Amino acid sequence: MKRWVLLGLVGGLVACKKDKPVEPLACPGTEVQRLLPTAQAQKRKQALDDGTEPVLITYRPRVSGSAMANAESFAAGVKRMGGRVKHSFPELNAVAARVTPEVREALARDPDVAAVEPDRVVTALELPRLSPRALLGVVGQPNRTGSAGEYTDGLKMVQAPAVWDVNGDGVLDEGRPSGTGIKVCVIDSGWDPRHPELEAAVIAQKDFIDGDNEAYDQDKNDDGTVTWGGGHGTHTAGTIGAQLGAGGRVLPGGESNGVAGVAPTVSLMIARVLDTEGNGSTSDVIRAINWCTAQDADIASLSLGSPNESTLEKLAFEEAVQKGVLPIAATGNSGAAKVSFPAAYDVVIAVGAVNFNGEWANFSQYGAEVSLVAPGVNVLSSTIVGASPFAAVDAAGKPFASSPLEYSGIGKYSGKLINCGLGDSIASCGEEATCEGFVAYVDRGGGLFFEEKARHAMQAGAKAVIIGNNEAGDGAGTFTLTTNLYPWVPTTSVSLEDAGVIKGYFGQNVTVDVSGVDYVLQTGTSMATPHVAGVAALVWSSNPKLTNLQVREALEKSAKKLQGRVGLDPQYGWGLVQAADAISYAATKFPPAP
Repeated sequence: MKRWVLLGLVGGLVACKKDKPVEPLACPGTEVQRLLPTAQAQKRKQALDDGTEPVLITYRPRVSGSAMANAESFAAGVKRMGGRVKHSFPELNAVAARVTPEVREALARDPDVAAVEPDRVVTALELPRLSPRALLGVVGQPNRTGSAGEYTDGLKMVQAPAVWDVNGDGVLDEGRPSGTGIKVCVIDSGWDPRHPELEAAVIAQKDFIDGDNEAYDQDKNDDGTVTWGGGHGTHTAGTIGAQLGAGGRVLPGGESNGVAGVAPTVSLMIARVLDTEGNGSTSDVIRAINWCTAQDADIASLSLGSPNESTLEKLAFEEAVQKGVLPIAATGNSGAAKVSFPAAYDVVIAVGAVNFNGEWANFSQYGAEVSLVAPGVNVLSSTIVGASPFAAVDAAGKPFASSPLEYSGIGKYSGKLINCGLGDSIASCGEEATCEGFVAYVDRGGGLFFEEKARHAMQAGAKAVIIGNNEAGDGAGTFTLTTNLYPWVPTTSVSLEDAGVIKGYFGQNVTVDVSGVDYVLQTGTSMATPHVAGVAALVWSSNPKLTNLQVREALEKSAKKLQGRVGLDPQYGWGLVQAADAISYAATKFPPAP
């Protein structure tokens, strides 16, 4: 079906010159569609647009009455003033609530109120991803057999396999520490319970976003379907406790067993405090660390943070440490000389990122608070099932290496290959383009964003898009589409060299296949933090009678110095965390009682 524009002027029709190009109309159904938030996300947003602000209110302790009774009294007082109470923290003499500016001013004047501070936003600390890449029931026993191919570069760098698979045969060595009996609470965006790497590891979960006991990284839609989040929590949980031999779908030619975690027999507890967009609140972080503590967690891993300090949050972490929890958090990804919170609190182990060469990652926030570093660049781990795309292009039986664009649609399409030039308009695909579908070839360049090129091709009727690179040696590229247009068709890129060959297939059938796998490379201090949490679990499982402070000392004192640094360094802290060395340090300094 062709699409043509009829041109006219008020007062009569104007004849068009035969040589004047006529811009075709967009194919039906290809108009720009903004992603609508899910029903759950809309409700959360509406709750924020009512003229109130989220605050944390700390009251002065009362001499009489129980902590719970006092908390109920404080909460009732806030409600009488017109505030909407979200949660009470009896142990902290505090309340989280939404209040108007007038109520906040009144609270600040109340002699019983010690402080009113913002319930600030916390966010996931990962960088945008640029690299191609059974529901919960009875908790099973962790696998002990897999393959050495599951041992990622990150695992090897922190000495994890050297602890529990000394001979490298892909089988956990009997009697060696691998995390058994240690509970790590992952305070993050939740998880995907369908992922085989995590099925046997998760023993408890709590959703502080939706207020239920299914801490899944998803939003429910009105039609009964779900929209999955970005997989941040699934990735960090996998780095800590992915199972041996429990592989999901992997890239062609990849290790069929997937990946292993740093502590593959650890017990994971999932506390969801980040929504599907990666945002959360201070009050939910406080609730989560309190829940982790009440559930007897040994370690808390937080790949999130805020640039600003919170007095109440600091107090919550101090109390958790006093009760035996070891909190570990990411320093942040802005590259600034300032560590994010909660990582910057003295009682929290602050983790920065290095690459696999042991070089400080220039996005990793730094300062005197940095304790340790761990691998945080292109870390391979689990993600939302089927959400990580890879691409294949085939022309007349000849395969071409390609990389899917970030946020590409998933699917397979075969059709006539049509030259769409620079993709600068709908008309760039020419008269061969039809709404019945075709594969669009588009050259990189022309000052256009890739989403513009793909959108024009889609509006011309393309059911798949190939973008050819214009720089030699740049491979297929690491290009991205944005998420504000939906749905994208399968969209992939090829190298300059392959683009020249593919152009010889114009007019012939070409197949573009963008499929989803269950693992992805991600970058950020978010990815470094779970490496340290996993190593802490290994150290603790080597001697369960260690205290949280003894485990911290073992991690820091045994760390590997990098780049010739001596002492505590603002970028590297004490150095690269080392599992085998930390266990040796703990065995020597804190030997088990006879």
